Amino acid sequence: MKIRILTALGFAAAVGMTTPAIAQQSNNRVAANTDWSVFVESNPKECWGVSAPKETVNTRDGNVVSARRGDILLFVFYRPEQNVKGQVAFTGGYPFANGSTVSLDIGGTTFELFTEGEWAWPASAEDDAKIIAAMKRGSDAVATARSGRGTVTKDTFSLLGFTATVEEAEKRCS
Repeated sequence: MKIRILTALGFAAAVGMTTPAIAQQSNNRVAANTDWSVFVESNPKECWGVSAPKETVNTRDGNVVSARRGDILLFVFYRPEQNVKGQVAFTGGYPFANGSTVSLDIGGTTFELFTEGEWAWPASAEDDAKIIAAMKRGSDAVATARSGRGTVTKDTFSLLGFTATVEEAEKRCS
């Protein structure tokens, strides 16, 4: 599995996160746990768990439509050099509508992710921790978002293997 990682420095700075601007390809998968995988890069040191959705539904005006999308991925990052310990990120494979948020539902608890471009993050490290705790208890996570073209997307991620994945990623970057 090859994963492309792109993060947006401007958004991270706006919400007080330390996220380096990275555009890289990675073949460094070091573990696979059911529906989640662990990747590690060494320069700078970065570890992450990642999964693709099991189901994707795109709608416009209440009707199911096809939509061309790039990679759709849910991540948890660990970056010891920036003191990042479990940063949740979602990319929907398209530019989100300006000023929109992504709703992340885990077991009936909904979290809000703020968007910039094709990326969305929680507002704080405390929110990251709450989301990770919910993901460890849950069976799936559903990300609902709106594209710049008005398409509403609903991506369902399995959480099978999530706990083992984040524990492995955290251990490798501790």
